[in-house]
Amino acid sequence: MWNRRVALFKSAPSTRRSTTSCSGSQTPLININPFTPDSLLVQSAALQRSNRKRSHWNDSYGDDLEASDGELEEIHPPSKRITVVESNMMSRYAAEFHELEKIGCGEFGSVFKCVKRLDGCIYAIKRSKKPLAGSVDEQNALREVYAHAVLGQHPHVVRYYSAWAEDDHMLIQNEFCSGGTLSDVIKENFKTMCFLSELELKDLLLQVAHGLKYIHSMSLVHMDIKPSNIFISQKTIAFTDDDDNDGMTTNVYKIGDLGHVTTVNNPKVEEGDSRFLANEILQEDYRNLTKADIFALALTVISASGSEPLPPNGEKWHEIRHGMLPHIPQELSQEFLSLLKLMIDPDPECRPSASALIKHSVLLTTSKMNTDQLRMELSAEKFKNALLQKELKKAQMAKAAAEEKVLQTVKVLTGSTVQSCNRASRIVGKRMNRCVSLTI
Repeated sequence: MWNRRVALFKSAPSTRRSTTSCSGSQTPLININPFTPDSLLVQSAALQRSNRKRSHWNDSYGDDLEASDGELEEIHPPSKRITVVESNMMSRYAAEFHELEKIGCGEFGSVFKCVKRLDGCIYAIKRSKKPLAGSVDEQNALREVYAHAVLGQHPHVVRYYSAWAEDDHMLIQNEFCSGGTLSDVIKENFKTMCFLSELELKDLLLQVAHGLKYIHSMSLVHMDIKPSNIFISQKTIAFTDDDDNDGMTTNVYKIGDLGHVTTVNNPKVEEGDSRFLANEILQEDYRNLTKADIFALALTVISASGSEPLPPNGEKWHEIRHGMLPHIPQELSQEFLSLLKLMIDPDPECRPSASALIKHSVLLTTSKMNTDQLRMELSAEKFKNALLQKELKKAQMAKAAAEEKVLQTVKVLTGSTVQSCNRASRIVGKRMNRCVSLTI
């Protein structure tokens, strides 16, 4: 299926926008999504149609042929030839979006933060590099679009909205994640030498495991799990129903960049980042593809814990593939370390699945613990706020009292000065004025 590459970016005469069959019906030019079971049905129907058609042309005449044609017109096989460039006479990107800033750049292309002119919402637009036609990047772009379309919407997968082609570029409209990527967080943490705590690491592991469980349930594998492909969205959790600001902001981790996604049953594997690549994939052993995502997830969590940058090759690379955990500079519980070690087991069958991870005893109470921690932090913040309000009220009362005292003093001084002036104007004796000294 993948060998028959879609000529998405090649130009074609406009007269070939649709093809005409021998029966006179027109077949629309559409792509076949290899990640959906419907594609298998469509191809099977197309093949049966072709076989029946040849058989009827050879063996049938008159009424039989007419009945055959009537049946064939109900099923139109899709063509793999589709041209999008010609239909984009005007740039959709410029017409529909206002570009705010460039927020990312990689091998595939660049990502821009944009406002859609129609709805006023912010989106992330990924724009590929050129030329794409006939390149591996073209296949990756198509794979990402296919995978997004099949996966739909999930809280731990970056949401997909639309995709189109312009001037040999592929553009993909996704949700904008205000927190950036996990890779950005790791870089900032290294500057301050303050890393995610064990509770935060467990929360990260649990959320991404939920996303992987969903992807794997669709018989797909990501094949490129790493910090730069984990996006962060901020979410406010409210604990009460009143109108007060009772809530705290927490991170929601989402899996993105689906350019390496492939199927479990018919894998077409393109190796991702070697730092997070499981050894069996390097050996072209694809019997446990989903466990390669688990291996990469463990190393992603380890990277967020403050571990030194993972090696792309060499002796340390092989040590990790033999089940040795990289050095982690912070103190983590033995149970959590054992789980991470299990996730990078040299035997992929020994690694837990995404479903098993979610139910693992080490992570089972993480969500509740996280909520309890947020409640405690919120209570502490409320207590601090109450103390500050009390101190502020006392300060305001003291200020008001001081101002009142100053006013009273000014009144007394003003009255005394008037009396002194009146007394000083009186002449005592000859030409001597009485001097009055007033002390307050």
